[in-house]
Amino acid sequence: MSNSRGNAGTVNVDGVSYDWHLQREPHLSDDQGWKGMTISILQQDAKREALVEFPPPKRLLKGLPRGRLQLDDATISRCVRAALSAGWEPMSRGRPMVFMVDADGN
Repeated sequence: MSNSRGNAGTVNVDGVSYDWHLQREPHLSDDQGWKGMTISILQQDAKREALVEFPPPKRLLKGLPRGRLQLDDATISRCVRAALSAGWEPMSRGRPMVFMVDADGN
């Protein structure tokens, strides 16, 4: 299982294991402003990856300093369920699918 301080881990959702890792931390884009963090999710023994993008934290939009990202099993599980309900098929082939979620991973 993952922990709240790691940048990678494994989470079990409905009896299926998914590996995840932090793909990109929130950053300032020259042309698009602040962009939120992105995590990569891949079902074990599957081919197609899901990239889950979070909105930029409100503290960054207000000009406050960056804080440490907190990712836990519950948030990652919600991300997996959101990607699956939006049409992600982990066993299919092709480019990674990109999904937008809210700050809670829904």
